[in-house]
Amino acid sequence: MGGSLRLVLCGGGTGGHVYPSLSVAEALSGLVSDLNLLYMGTEEGAEASLLERTNIPYRSIRSAAVRGRSPVEVALATKEMAMGVREARKALAEFKPDAIFTTGGYVSMPVSVAARLARVPLIVFLPDVRPGWAVTFASRLAKRVATTTERALAHLPRVKTVSTGYPVRALFWEVDRSEARKRLDICDDESVLLVAGGSRGARRLNAVIGDSLAQLLPHCTILHVSGLEDEPMLRELADKLPLELGKKYKLFAYLHDDMARAMAAADLAVLRSGASVMGELPALGLPAVLVPYPYAGGHQKYNAEYLGDAGAAIVLDESQIESLAGTILALLKDDTRRQAIAEASRSLAKPDAARDIAQIIIEAAA
Repeated sequence: MGGSLRLVLCGGGTGGHVYPSLSVAEALSGLVSDLNLLYMGTEEGAEASLLERTNIPYRSIRSAAVRGRSPVEVALATKEMAMGVREARKALAEFKPDAIFTTGGYVSMPVSVAARLARVPLIVFLPDVRPGWAVTFASRLAKRVATTTERALAHLPRVKTVSTGYPVRALFWEVDRSEARKRLDICDDESVLLVAGGSRGARRLNAVIGDSLAQLLPHCTILHVSGLEDEPMLRELADKLPLELGKKYKLFAYLHDDMARAMAAADLAVLRSGASVMGELPALGLPAVLVPYPYAGGHQKYNAEYLGDAGAAIVLDESQIESLAGTILALLKDDTRRQAIAEASRSLAKPDAARDIAQIIIEAAA
């Protein structure tokens, strides 16, 4: 360990953009003796609140969506992006980074332009299987590009792109199942279902699980990470459950560090298929039913297919979501099938991903 590094982290919108950056920062802290970080994100996205739990300074940068917008909206978005470039250039001039690491989101576009203008090396990481507009744009300006899967290589500049795997926080490799269950007040012999829709929740998924509580709870304890918006609705449903069933329903608006423990405690997960599932599920060997969010460019569909094709998850289309409870109960009763899914998932694990990306950043900065 030695040397110093001043690094800008960038990515906006969801936890799927933030957590890879935090994982890489964690790895970098073990490789350089003097690490200074600044995070650039949006003002309205999930990243600002997630960064509050760290000691990393935060700077909001203007950006705007352009995909699927009207000509007038595109013009307004372009103006907003131009203002974002100016803000990013000012921040770079003040912070004087050695490199910039971005995981995508629209905020990465003005930051990437500012990086080129300031001649600061840009390293891009694609968390998903397929790049959206922002990562595609940023990759053209980048010095190096890393991806979660080899499937992504066909969509990015091949000469400077490498597949590293998804960088997962160290806690996911270290967490103990018995300790996790004890912390969450769950007995070792209980069947446990984890339901989570990502950092912003998932309205349809939450509603279906809420309607199925009386059907599911006799067979398992449910850890339900609902997101802030749907928590009151689900809390109202939980209050109407018989006392014995109500004790088995554990509702959380959001879990931060305890998300690793919730996944370690679970026998089965029901999740959307944001990018984090491609790293976190294999790290823990957790069998899952994935219900990809059908919008936002369809990225979740390709993420789910990646795991499904490997036998590492069961994939349900949004149109099949009414069959979710039956699928859950069948899997909870079939230990052999769950074990096969777990082994397939574990075979995709990339425990060195964060360190490999950290090393790429160090080399690019040099």
